[in-house]
Amino acid sequence: MLTAKGAATRQRIVESAARLIRDRGPAKVGLDDIRADTSTSKSQLFHYFPDGKADLLLAVARHEAEQVLAEQQPMLGDLTSWPKWEAWRQRVIEKYDAQRDKCPLTALTAQLNMADPAVREIITELYEEWQGHIAAGVRALKESGETAADIDVDNAAIEILTAITGGAAMLQATGRMSYLEVSLRESVNALRRPAPAATDTP
Repeated sequence: MLTAKGAATRQRIVESAARLIRDRGPAKVGLDDIRADTSTSKSQLFHYFPDGKADLLLAVARHEAEQVLAEQQPMLGDLTSWPKWEAWRQRVIEKYDAQRDKCPLTALTAQLNMADPAVREIITELYEEWQGHIAAGVRALKESGETAADIDVDNAAIEILTAITGGAAMLQATGRMSYLEVSLRESVNALRRPAPAATDTP
């Protein structure tokens, strides 16, 4: 159990590593770089991260996963009307446009072993929480009558989240924002379409 001072030191190291990795990429950041940036000794670094860079990268991945959602707040947690959905959509576009090829989570997961249960847990928890926020927003629209009454809330949330992550992946590969902009816009706009009118069966 870390003391308050120890927890603060560990967090400072994680934040420093996250910033350096965002700027340079994981492959170009070593423990010596992080030590120099945080004015910590080698023994301190290994005290908080016994397995060295592998441990530190996991901690940074967890930190960045939290940041992915934090950067979308308070919009993501309050998708209760169309103006609020639009504000959130704009926030997502602005965030990815600013980060471009320095998207922290994409950079980190490219360096981590996705077969590692610890890594998969971090990514899975991120996506589940993200999807949960979006689903809550779809449900709010459904309850207020601002989207079709028969819409499948969970499926709609999955489609929107997939539009974001797929568009972000294509942005990383091509540098083009249009993939993310169009996929997110169309998946959100699909919520505006009313359910097809019922027809009588002869």
